[in-house]
Amino acid sequence: MAETTLTGAGVAELMAELAGLQDPRAREVNQRHGDDHGVNLSKLRAIAKRLKTQEELARDLWATGDTAARLLALLVCRPKAFGRGELDAMLREARAPKLQDWLVNYVVKKNPHAEELRVAWLADPDPVVASAGWALTSERVVRAPDGLDLEGLLDVIEAEMKDAPDRLQWAMNTCLAQIGIEHAGQRGRALEIGERLQVLRDYPTSPGCTSPYAPTWINEMVRRQAGK
Repeated sequence: MAETTLTGAGVAELMAELAGLQDPRAREVNQRHGDDHGVNLSKLRAIAKRLKTQEELARDLWATGDTAARLLALLVCRPKAFGRGELDAMLREARAPKLQDWLVNYVVKKNPHAEELRVAWLADPDPVVASAGWALTSERVVRAPDGLDLEGLLDVIEAEMKDAPDRLQWAMNTCLAQIGIEHAGQRGRALEIGERLQVLRDYPTSPGCTSPYAPTWINEMVRRQAGK
């Protein structure tokens, strides 16, 4: 996103409001996951609901570089207003996992450049950028699989997921699971890959939640879809 000049009281007042919402305990928890802010996300969403869509304000908030302000910016921006280059630059600045996640899900997926960015990011040598490409690919696996080479995606996952950095590994594993859940023709291979690689098999899962371990995830979702 292009650098903007922060003028007027709007941004300053919002920054003060966000500072007042910072909770040291929440920040400590978030920092364990790589997120450098302590603002309750429900309270952040309430501010966004009050502000509604404000593109110029969103750009000013992003330009602060503050993670909480940038999260708010993603909630009040106009997703279709950004060019491909802007979104690419924003992703490379958005190193906090929550910021990257919201950018991809709330903005890029709704932008006309989403498919171009998916292809470019999927092949990017930066694992954080590549993880965004895999997230967009998972979306296509579920919603618009026509034209995707599912077997080719499984080839890459089989060869690279085991030793991939954490965020990239998580995104590839999600894609593996979605292929197995949504596409019966590839389900057997997806299950076999998951069982052999054992990625996230021991990931701690809260009671009532489905494990991210791909074979467990696939089988549980298929069971639910079958109504059993």
